[in-house]
Amino acid sequence: MQKIALVTDAWRPQVNGVVTTLTAVMRELEARGHEVKVIHPGLFLTVPMPSYREIKLAAAPYRGVAKRLEAWRPDAVHIATEGPCGLAARAYCLRHGWRFTTSLHTKFPEYVNARWPMVPVRAGYGVLRRFHAPAARTMVCTPGFAEFLGTRGFGNLRVWTRGVDTEQFRPGLAPVLGELPRPLFAYLGRVAVEKNIEAFLDLDLPGSKLVIGDGPARRTLQARYPAVHWAGMQGGAALAQHVASADCVVFPSLTDTYGLVMIEAMACGVPVAAFPVTGPKEVVSEGVTGVLDSDLRRAALAALDLDSEACRAAALERSWSYSADQFAANLVNACSFRRRRRRGLPRPRLTLRKSA
Repeated sequence: MQKIALVTDAWRPQVNGVVTTLTAVMRELEARGHEVKVIHPGLFLTVPMPSYREIKLAAAPYRGVAKRLEAWRPDAVHIATEGPCGLAARAYCLRHGWRFTTSLHTKFPEYVNARWPMVPVRAGYGVLRRFHAPAARTMVCTPGFAEFLGTRGFGNLRVWTRGVDTEQFRPGLAPVLGELPRPLFAYLGRVAVEKNIEAFLDLDLPGSKLVIGDGPARRTLQARYPAVHWAGMQGGAALAQHVASADCVVFPSLTDTYGLVMIEAMACGVPVAAFPVTGPKEVVSEGVTGVLDSDLRRAALAALDLDSEACRAAALERSWSYSADQFAANLVNACSFRRRRRRGLPRPRLTLRKSA
């Protein structure tokens, strides 16, 4: 058994791709006998994130994070996000000479620029580059995103792919919203400006449009697009039912680095329509599981002709077990043998391969 400290500013009750990924990988690691301790905002006093009050950030968690790391002495430390908890863990590791890994999940500078255009994207990547530079390894979701970051000066990059729960997301679930005219085009994800959701809402499409999710832009957009069906936040079986009820999931984002919701759609046998950008280009098999086109309307209409069984087959190849294997292989020992001996600590034996 190995002790893994997972430090993240994104955690339950938040609902997003980062939380889904961390939860699934933690479950896989624990099933193999490893002990995972999550340090998250819920352990501290929190304040609302500016412009996104639904997300709570830890307020001055430095002492609390340090206390937990010092008391637990993990074999490996992974810092999943660049928020207050991540900054506190990074500071502790650097101060005590601990090695650690990080992960970069999104094109955060583009997100910030979408909300505050006065903040240059280049400056945002400078901040991220400084944050991740001391990490022994920085995990990213696809080779394409690694290449993108490499051109911006990031180093020590390792791929950590994503998976899908094919038991929860599957074809043949009891349909919901059966009264809506077909075909049913759905958007799945956070309702926020950085998701470029208006590119979907503005499309002239037959049938109906469905938005599954919630976020800071929902009230404004729902008032502007009353003909769209707004399902709000869904989870568990209800979420899978909504996704499986769609004829096509439209993914309008230009900044996502992966797009976990696209695999969830495929697992339900639903094809995807998206722009040909980072994320969709590595998740969607063109003409098989979806259609990528700079004309999003053309992509959505063409996706209706794709085979649902091919979408399902592609999703079955993406397991959380494989994702956990990659994550484990990318971890590093937190402390060197010499340093641990000086502190009277046992030599770490970081063996995170899947048990037989």
